Amino acid sequence: MPATFSLLNEDSGARLGRIETRRGSIDTPAFMPVGTAATVKALTVDQVNQTGSQIILCNTYHLYLRPGTDRIERFGGLHGFMNFEKPILTDSGGFQVMSLSKNTKISEDGVTFNSHIDGKKIFLSPETSIDIQKKLNSDIVMVFDECPEYSKDKSIIKNSMDLSMRWAKRSKIEFGNNDEKMLFGIVQGGIFNDLRRESLNRLIDIGFDGYALGGLAVGESQIEMFETVEEISPLMDKYKPRYVMGTGTPSDLLGAVKRGIDMFDCVLPSRTGRTGLAFTWEGKLNLRNAKYTKDDAPLDINVDCPASKLYSRNYLNHLINCNEILASTLITWHNIAFYQDLMKKIRISIENGNFEDFYNQQIEKLSY
Repeated sequence: MPATFSLLNEDSGARLGRIETRRGSIDTPAFMPVGTAATVKALTVDQVNQTGSQIILCNTYHLYLRPGTDRIERFGGLHGFMNFEKPILTDSGGFQVMSLSKNTKISEDGVTFNSHIDGKKIFLSPETSIDIQKKLNSDIVMVFDECPEYSKDKSIIKNSMDLSMRWAKRSKIEFGNNDEKMLFGIVQGGIFNDLRRESLNRLIDIGFDGYALGGLAVGESQIEMFETVEEISPLMDKYKPRYVMGTGTPSDLLGAVKRGIDMFDCVLPSRTGRTGLAFTWEGKLNLRNAKYTKDDAPLDINVDCPASKLYSRNYLNHLINCNEILASTLITWHNIAFYQDLMKKIRISIENGNFEDFYNQQIEKLSY
């Protein structure tokens, strides 16, 4: 079946939609847990499904280095390899080349870098990134881009954006025609709105199935991020998905939805879960703190997840302080379930036409 996006409702800038893929539906606004290396760290696939997650993100860079595309391709792609039947989006690897690699050399052809695992020299180009993603057989594919570090030097960001736009065109050519999958372009330009507008216009001229804002969550403030989203989001195609990559906190999500964004991913709920930090409707809880030795309440009775309802804060504090693996599993499970509960409540509020009320009720409580 062709992959499609439908815009179902709009309310106070927020958008309710649905992406249909051969692997299932994705209700938007949507949060994608990050399964970097074909696993959402600390969770089984069944636990991920129980959180209400309808799509996950996996990463081209990491999977290319380990285990390699040949092993995954033998299963027909990531779905068979990791036993996950729902849609998967693959990030192209551009961000990881910037953030993880050493001795990176960027040319018109692509990027040469040393693997962060064993130092081996690797080359990635728009063509190789798209080819890898085809072998991974993901449902939503991202163009290969250069994701520069946060900078106020406009010339650096301009040159990087120009290169990314040329790479986007090559990515589209390599992707070819496949109406069962979606190919998203990535808007670059840092915190410079004129560069962002230019980048978006050039991507629209190429033509993509969805548009992402990249180069955020790399050091800018939340205010700067929101200013960028508020400027660029209304210029994006109304009838295609809009995606902010790599963000964020609960208040990041709520604020970006208000500004017209449909899709998000972030490692935060799983990464903080492994350190003992829990997101709840009553605030952020550092379960390492001694005060939780006397707190026998469930983690969050308002979240429909076994980890949230069946285990006390007292017990979780004990697991964390004993370095038990179960602590990472339970808190990560809860955190992702909380994020999905947030997204579900956002969608209901847009459907009912009271998103503004929901936003005003929650934004201060979620700004922790």
